[in-house]
Amino acid sequence: MGCGQSQSGQEREGEQSDRFSFVEHPESKSIDILLDGQPYTAYCYADSLKKPVLFPLRTKGGHFVTRGWPVQPRANERTDHPHHIGLWFNYGDVNGLDFWNNSTTIPAEKRMGYGSIHHSAVNETESNGDTGILDVTKFWLSPQGDSLLREDTRYTFHVADDSSTSVALDIKLTALKDVSLKDNKEGVLGIRLARELEHPSDQPAKFTDANGIVTEVAQANNEGVTGHYVSSEGIEGDDVWGTRGKWVTLNGTIEGEDVSLVILDHSGNPGYPTYWHARGYGLFAANPLGQKELSGGKDVLDFKLDSGASTRFRYKVLIHSGSKLDAAAINDRFTEFNGQ
Repeated sequence: MGCGQSQSGQEREGEQSDRFSFVEHPESKSIDILLDGQPYTAYCYADSLKKPVLFPLRTKGGHFVTRGWPVQPRANERTDHPHHIGLWFNYGDVNGLDFWNNSTTIPAEKRMGYGSIHHSAVNETESNGDTGILDVTKFWLSPQGDSLLREDTRYTFHVADDSSTSVALDIKLTALKDVSLKDNKEGVLGIRLARELEHPSDQPAKFTDANGIVTEVAQANNEGVTGHYVSSEGIEGDDVWGTRGKWVTLNGTIEGEDVSLVILDHSGNPGYPTYWHARGYGLFAANPLGQKELSGGKDVLDFKLDSGASTRFRYKVLIHSGSKLDAAAINDRFTEFNGQ
């Protein structure tokens, strides 16, 4: 069984109190996260991914909000950026190594410039009512296998009601030697979106068909493509890229179901409020560290950690379906998250 390819588990019966469950698959290096016995997402850490990811992300009703390619290709998906998989956290310049762009497509002669993140341990899984917790340790490695950073991440999965779920990430990075995260536009929290949540585009691109075969087209077919970014500052569409804000929502419709996919920043994060590396072609990312790149030189943050020092990043991803969340509702969620 591959990454995120879990089968449905046992249906939730009666008033069982614990709605999330975890099923480990050491043979495929993955952990299924089930909600009411049904696939919700999976924590996938195969070496071929170059970093652990949550893949795929679904609405509570089962619609995919993340792209399937290259792990599980679906029809009419873009085939750019093979390192964009599900939901992930990494960075484009750590002591000169590129962790963001690493993938199996990198030629052997260029791999010395890329780092990878390796899963080390599952520290805890817990199910408690409407909440599930997965606590893991990872190491950021150089091509030679040296550890630069230890990452301890606590994923908290929560279901609020019949239409809304969330994934909160509490990430602690500890430097194992002096570490520089030089200003770079590639980072830090990324989601690669399902085709329906992209912005419509008339540009040429490569897409898969129903059999996973890649075809280059002169102009994209925008049927069913409905995505639209809105930031906490009222900025919309492609103009969100390179701006700061405490949250951004991506609104769209998937097979007739209205969806809001929201990333909430946290006021305790380095570089708050984050810059948004949000692209209409399907990359939805928050990057507080690439300030010079994203501000056109207005701001600069060359973030550093001395050996033994730690820093903390917290984000919350809301997956709301059946309607679209307005700014007032998202501000309430932001206030609640930042009060924790």
